[in-house]
Amino acid sequence: MAEAEGKRSGSLFKRSRTRLKEILCVADEKAFVGKEVTVCGWTQTIRFQGQSMAFIELNDGSCTGNLQVILNKEDAAEGKLDDAFAKGGTGVSLKVKGKIVASPKSGQAVELIADEVIVLGGVDAASYPMPKKALTLEYMRENQNWRIRTRTMRAVQNIRNQCAWATHAFFQGHGFKYVHTPILTGADCEGAGEMFSVTNLVKEGTKATDIPVHEKTGEVDYTKDFFGKQVNLTVSGQLNVETYACAFSDVYTFGPTFRAEKSKTTRHLAEFWMIEPEICFATLEDDMALAEDYVKFCVGKVFENCKDDVDLLAQFHQREFKTKMKQGKLPKDSAAPLLLTDHLKGLLGKPYKRLSYTEAIEILEKEIKEYRVIVITEEEKNKMKPKDYRKKCKGKRAVFEFPVFWGVDLASEHEKFLTDKVFGQPVILYNYPKDIKAFYMKMNDDNKTVQAMDMLVPGIGELIGGSAREDDYGKLLDRCKELKMETEPLQWYLDLRKFGSVPHAGFGLGFERLVMLCTGMNNIKDVIPFPRAW
Repeated sequence: MAEAEGKRSGSLFKRSRTRLKEILCVADEKAFVGKEVTVCGWTQTIRFQGQSMAFIELNDGSCTGNLQVILNKEDAAEGKLDDAFAKGGTGVSLKVKGKIVASPKSGQAVELIADEVIVLGGVDAASYPMPKKALTLEYMRENQNWRIRTRTMRAVQNIRNQCAWATHAFFQGHGFKYVHTPILTGADCEGAGEMFSVTNLVKEGTKATDIPVHEKTGEVDYTKDFFGKQVNLTVSGQLNVETYACAFSDVYTFGPTFRAEKSKTTRHLAEFWMIEPEICFATLEDDMALAEDYVKFCVGKVFENCKDDVDLLAQFHQREFKTKMKQGKLPKDSAAPLLLTDHLKGLLGKPYKRLSYTEAIEILEKEIKEYRVIVITEEEKNKMKPKDYRKKCKGKRAVFEFPVFWGVDLASEHEKFLTDKVFGQPVILYNYPKDIKAFYMKMNDDNKTVQAMDMLVPGIGELIGGSAREDDYGKLLDRCKELKMETEPLQWYLDLRKFGSVPHAGFGLGFERLVMLCTGMNNIKDVIPFPRAW
């Protein structure tokens, strides 16, 4: 028994195949030349040459590149390749045994001469939803289960995986503790009211008359529900994680969150992932520094470990732009998108621009006053003839749909104008009007603004929202009363300010927006494996 335990002291798991990454993504590209290997994967393409030769592009998901497999019946034992010739096609899964040789073809260092091919899973070509042709992103969204079979989506998800790894590496490297906050909650962190309700009162076959209600109001009586009160899916783990911050000092969450927002835009999901660090004994300045360091760390890791994916997506975006221009789906004067590699480099360079919300409003108002920007609301646009609208917008002027004034909650168009047109880099705005921010944010001495900050990035707008938290019990209670909030459900949160309260701050980052930033994808539904939206 002791001898058996000794043998098992090392790693038990060992692949019975060689991953393509080990062959293709190494410093010495010809390290495997002359070696016998067994590889497995899915056929990306297959090209037949006569009755005895075929060329297969194989991918196993371990890297972006494909391995070319050469099938030659004259060089292999009789019958060892017949299965591939009979059943081969796009999407077919294979197990291939053979020898790695140097490739005479430019663009690839090695290829595999197959000695034996086993078809593990065939494909009915007539019904296979991912045929060998250029597929639009719209088509891929309609085939969520299969789109990962495309090179584009694999590149996106490779980068998503890298961003997730980098998130943990960054915070763990800075001594943060990872906290799992609850998905079921009775608190609305943002006060938005757009939450999914979770109840045990309604089941299959339940009739309206079966649902318990209060006699006087007719409202649902949640005291009869599973938890004895109304419960929702969380929109944020921040309130809960603050309790752990007050013991560990530095913590973070990374988990799913939900919002019942009826929006069909390219920026909204009903189910998404949030990263929310919380730092004690810290100020808003510390919060902004942490946010900038974190984004740069993630982008740097993508550059370092996903170069092939970035290059592939850069080519994809340029190709997609040219296709849409030819099809007339974009205005004739549309500028080509910035190359993804250059876009990412711009996120790693100089320090991000910081300015107050008030300064940002002044800049936007000046742009409008000097006629570099015009404001045409949707209502005004609907009253105009198309030719009058085009005439009004003619030239290089930007057009805002939403007006600009101090106190407005900046729209995405305002944010992207600041990052893309005014500064050409990420921008961190701070000291926002209290009326457009959450109850827990620390008030400034002017009693008009709070110590909030938003990080805005090119092409997306808001990436991060954070603040210094109000750490004074009396002030936080007064703020709740000012907003006419019911404090009883939040008493546990308020009590954190009564027992050992400390200055603390934190932020929230929508993980999918980070992936959009690193991949250049314009639709948030393209960066999450299974998008859930209205």
